Amino acid sequence: QVQLVESGGGLVQAGGSLRLSCAASGRTFSTRAMGWFRQAPGKERDFVAAITWRGGITDYADSVKGRFTISRDNAGNTVYLQMNSLKPEDTAVYYCAAGDRFVRYDYAYDYWGPGIQVTVSS
Repeated sequence: QVQLVESGGGLVQAGGSLRLSCAASGRTFSTRAMGWFRQAPGKERDFVAAITWRGGITDYADSVKGRFTISRDNAGNTVYLQMNSLKPEDTAVYYCAAGDRFVRYDYAYDYWGPGIQVTVSS
């Protein structure tokens, strides 16, 4: 079992930065791939970024590549999403997720946090 809780969201102006954290509990966190997804109002949940369990490989959606960075601290049971150069279209509820596979598909992730709001004003 893995339990996830996101933090670090909020309101920021366009061009600003935020760092999301996802604190995990459970013995198997360090062996799971981790992903970040987001869902804007009236839209489907979209893939944002993922990282392998050792942290050596990362993957990003084209819309955030070069602006967002995913990282993890297995000793601290935490995964991060550093978001720079934020745009109004980044406004969404952001979710972290844990799974056995390093993929972009949300259905492949077994555990989810409750989500946290990120709002980017223009």
